[in-house]
Amino acid sequence: MHSVNIYKPNMFIPTYAPIERTDWRISITEMVLCKGYWSPALFCQNMVALLRRGADGRMETWMSTSPMELESQELGCQAATGHVVVMGMGMGWAVANTALNPAVTRVTVVEYDPTVLGIIRELGVLEQLPPDVQAKIHIVQGDAYEYRPDQPVDLLMPDIWLWLMNDTRLAEVGQMAANCQPRQIYFWGQEMEIARHARARNIVLNDAGVRRVIDGFGLPLLVPDGVDYPDLIAKAAEGWMNDRWLPSKF
Repeated sequence: MHSVNIYKPNMFIPTYAPIERTDWRISITEMVLCKGYWSPALFCQNMVALLRRGADGRMETWMSTSPMELESQELGCQAATGHVVVMGMGMGWAVANTALNPAVTRVTVVEYDPTVLGIIRELGVLEQLPPDVQAKIHIVQGDAYEYRPDQPVDLLMPDIWLWLMNDTRLAEVGQMAANCQPRQIYFWGQEMEIARHARARNIVLNDAGVRRVIDGFGLPLLVPDGVDYPDLIAKAAEGWMNDRWLPSKF
């Protein structure tokens, strides 16, 4: 009998329950095979997903506890310090893991949809954290593109998109950055943008190349310490780019 390799998250995963409110739904899949953002496919137990009914009536996955979702957020959660502004509550686990980081003093989470906030409250997601960690979290119902903080921001972590990448991502992040003036930024899918622009500009994906691409963005993107970031970028692009490369500039 063959053993089954089960994915083991490196992050705290809150306990969820199935729930449906307006167009939003939390569902739980007992066992599913999923590939990571940069890791190979593994079986996932009790994978939770936050879905929303689209204009065509189909349910679309906005967030989950899949390896892809967790790996694409964990570097930001681990590297966060000081006051962190998270754009998008989602399922709340990114907010929770950021607040659990001892180097973080405050987490301001900005969420537009009151139903999402209601689901998180109803399921008691953030209440599963220790009281001192809960005290770090401040929730603002508002628009990520309009929010302006009332105190300095050390890290801006935007994750408000359905898709991993789009052709206006840098401009959208730039708008949030202009309002928040963060010291650093880690946005969802930034590895894909770095890979796309590196190839378009014929820049080798090494440490110097990553820095050169980021400098071209004009945004203070976080480059995580303690990992081979160029290698992780290459693996994420190989697994998830799906031929969404930019036209070459040469």
